[in-house]
Amino acid sequence: MKRIAMFVFNGDAMCFVHVLLNALDMNARGCDMKIIIEGASTRLTPELAAADHPLHALWEKARAAGLIAGVCEACSRKTRTLDAAASLGLPLLNDMNGHPGMAQYQDDGYEIITF
Repeated sequence: MKRIAMFVFNGDAMCFVHVLLNALDMNARGCDMKIIIEGASTRLTPELAAADHPLHALWEKARAAGLIAGVCEACSRKTRTLDAAASLGLPLLNDMNGHPGMAQYQDDGYEIITF
């Protein structure tokens, strides 16, 4: 089974929609997918949780499928979305000086894609 970890740094919703669509598509095709929310994309977590956001349904579908590995703790602190991530039950990733490291995913056989 192919394993892919998508590290999303870009905080633009137009970029994030492609992350969600591709992750859901590859998951449906049997890939082991993980989405890691990093950098400016941490600002999107409270927005995506809002029922009236245009990407809310895709976000919830990805969450229900277990595709969201978590959010960067350091960047969530910086963008002031740490409380939103915690209230959504998203794991806070911090194994590399407060940020999620890519090495653990590589060690576990994941191909890394960055956005």
